[in-house]
Amino acid sequence: MAFASGTPEAGAIQAVDLTPRIASRIMIDKPALLSGTHAEEIRSLLIARGVVVVRDIALDDDELRTIARTLGQLRIGAVRRGADGAILTEGDGGILRVTLDETRNPEYARFLFGNQLWHMDGTYEEVPPFATLLAPVRLSARGGDTLFANTAAAFADLPEDEQRRLETLRVLHTMQAALFPAKRDCSVEEFALWSSYPQRSHPLVWQHRSGVRSLVLSTSGAYVEGMEPAESHDLLQRLMIHATQDRYVYRHKWQPGDLAIWDNTATMHRVEPFDRESGRELHRCTLNGEEPVTAPA
Repeated sequence: MAFASGTPEAGAIQAVDLTPRIASRIMIDKPALLSGTHAEEIRSLLIARGVVVVRDIALDDDELRTIARTLGQLRIGAVRRGADGAILTEGDGGILRVTLDETRNPEYARFLFGNQLWHMDGTYEEVPPFATLLAPVRLSARGGDTLFANTAAAFADLPEDEQRRLETLRVLHTMQAALFPAKRDCSVEEFALWSSYPQRSHPLVWQHRSGVRSLVLSTSGAYVEGMEPAESHDLLQRLMIHATQDRYVYRHKWQPGDLAIWDNTATMHRVEPFDRESGRELHRCTLNGEEPVTAPA
């Protein structure tokens, strides 16, 4: 699949790389995006570059859902029942309000402070989501940039002997590992609630059907199974530092009218701190996963 970097070929999308290793911006108007005509090209670019950005597109919720459905299966309805009895859903018709304002999103807002740490979504599921679409509704005056890290490029740059070693390892992912580093002063009750949520073991290296291999890294990674705790801690910290070097990271400075789409299976993301009283809110669509996390053979 070819993407024109200058004058596009007939029927091709014009794409501009935003950094050498991750993220591209595509030039496309709203009718073409809504039509799904270029959906396969966008999916291919998403897998190749990790993040796809569209500027000045100004989508409402119906339009965001429509675009999501051209790219994959939109996640709708209840995802899981919380250990405290709450039903966590993807919001109205597949739209989740990403905000810290509990009056706007009473189910999720109490967990979203964890978004300030590097993570991938759905590490508690056997088949994590394929991709996410995010569009701003209200932005903060300061802070609130979203950063993305390419975990496929980070793995590819490791020495071959280390790649082979990492391919044999598994990591347990937990809610308390994901949230405690972002709220060290949590109450005993909060920590107990996080600890009651489902846990999931995943290979540290994901062998994708496309042939790409990526690191399954996230703050939710509690420990490497079967490894001494100190050694496990040091390994996961070292890999996180490696994967979030500037060379693998794209910083998205939000503007009204933006659309950002990312491949959740081969990138991590985080939001930079912002004024929680700003009312910052973005609307999210999630695309269901398409393949389980599989270790290299």
